[in-house]
Amino acid sequence: MPTTRRDFLAASAAAIVATPHILRRPAAAPDPVILFQGDSITDAGRNRAIAAANDPAALGRGYPLNVFQSLAALKPYAKLSVLNRGVSGNIVPDLRTRWQADTLDLKPTILSILIGVNDVWHTLGKTPADEVVATYEAGYAALLEQTRAALPDVRLVVLEPFVLRTGAVNDSWFPEFDQLRAACRRVADHARADFVPLHDMFQARAAKSKPDEWLADGVHPTAAGHSAIAKEWLDKVKL
Repeated sequence: MPTTRRDFLAASAAAIVATPHILRRPAAAPDPVILFQGDSITDAGRNRAIAAANDPAALGRGYPLNVFQSLAALKPYAKLSVLNRGVSGNIVPDLRTRWQADTLDLKPTILSILIGVNDVWHTLGKTPADEVVATYEAGYAALLEQTRAALPDVRLVVLEPFVLRTGAVNDSWFPEFDQLRAACRRVADHARADFVPLHDMFQARAAKSKPDEWLADGVHPTAAGHSAIAKEWLDKVKL
């Protein structure tokens, strides 16, 4: 018996009802919320009285501002929120005391962390290197485990600590600082985080010019140094 138009429409409607997923649109990806965390290198003189996303004063004068400006230029119509909660002088235990309010409550979709130089600097000659590195690694790993539990879909970006032998940095920092860098890499791997290597990048750049053109005192980046960090971050994260 030939199929009538009415039979065809009825059969099509029944098929759609039976497989409703055909009509469902895939869930839209959340608008990116990028949060930068760390110490003075991330803080970069930000105005802590301003909490709003994308405000240049709130982002400081460093690589978080550079990243925001680059992304805003590349994706001018994207709904992008960039926040900076770096605090000068912080070490890993300091991050843990403020993690809930300054990180988890902000619900970032991308969390970028640079921490470690002060963990060495503040204890240099006072605490055994093995103890410094072990405390750093255990505390950092616990912090990222807490983050994964609270924000299971967050993308973690771990930046490698870096120094150059100039200003405040001399041979007494080594090999402790290299051990801390290795610990940072292990933490990133364990947390399934994107790892942004920076130490060797700065060594290579300084070899072609002067160290203080990149890190003014061996620790804190110049404008050129912040731009270099932002470039490495963008190349790795690829938004």
